[in-house]
Amino acid sequence: MTDRASPASGTKTAPRLGLRRRLVEELIAFAAIGGLKLVLHLPERPLWRIADLAGAISYRVSAVRRDRARRNLRRIVEWMAAHGQGDETYRRAAWDPRALEEIVRSAFRNHARYYVEMARAPRCNTRWVSQRMVVETPAEAEVLMAKRRALILVGMHFGAIEMPGFYAVSRLGEIVAPMETVANARIQRYIFSTRATIGTRIVSLELAGHELLAALRRNEPVGLVADRDITGAGIEVEMFGGKTRIPAGPVLLAAETGAPIYVATVRRAGSGRYLGRVWPLATPDGATRRERSRAMAHEEARAFEQMIIDAPEQWLALFHPIWPDLEQSAMQGGRGT
Repeated sequence: MTDRASPASGTKTAPRLGLRRRLVEELIAFAAIGGLKLVLHLPERPLWRIADLAGAISYRVSAVRRDRARRNLRRIVEWMAAHGQGDETYRRAAWDPRALEEIVRSAFRNHARYYVEMARAPRCNTRWVSQRMVVETPAEAEVLMAKRRALILVGMHFGAIEMPGFYAVSRLGEIVAPMETVANARIQRYIFSTRATIGTRIVSLELAGHELLAALRRNEPVGLVADRDITGAGIEVEMFGGKTRIPAGPVLLAAETGAPIYVATVRRAGSGRYLGRVWPLATPDGATRRERSRAMAHEEARAFEQMIIDAPEQWLALFHPIWPDLEQSAMQGGRGT
């Protein structure tokens, strides 16, 4: 009897703890969804100023993220300077610490702007996209959007992350795309439902392989954001002179189905204005499927480089580990910490 009555036994406190946790999650979901809906309906112009302020604050208080972004950006701009690519403003940052730091600050502002765009995603109908975005590669886009068919649209954690998918939906109809699981189930359901209203059918990462393969076999387009390997099981490639890994999903799907791959990005060109690019990947020669897949992954990495050099500060992967050698150097107290 003592065990049944005692709090130490856990038999009575566990239900209360479970209920408390559920209540906390419900309150978090209520606040988060309410905030997203508020941003959705507020006037757009002041939201950009608020986002820039939030980014500036985040830059000042987030030392670890700031140092990592600086390390990653330094590698990019040094590569750009060595290869004579990209705008001179970025190349100068390879030797000018103040220029580099301004790009780091801009990265934080762009990160904050992404959250505004995510909250306002339900507004992205065909008319909205056509008014806001200029396609810089119209010939490639026309080939991509010529008809609804099996294809793999590869995006990046870059610029307006979801905009390439919205543009494709406006021309091709529904696209199937995976998304990382959100810890709060109610918030995840809200995000899934808002994307469904604009023609993107979101599937969980656990079901992604089956769902994407099934869609391609039904001759339907799919989309993946595939510039950052979060599993550690990706394909090793070289980007900006350093070894890294990118997800194997796109090239494995292409090898299995024969569907073509297009890399597409949309970068910001001012408040609420965007520039889009499409990069078709050639199907490489190779004696085996493995060789062809690896060759296509390397081609994909080249496309990522060319997209990033347009606006390195808009690559949100900067805030995460990209190159193991830079992370190891930082841990050892090396350059760039």
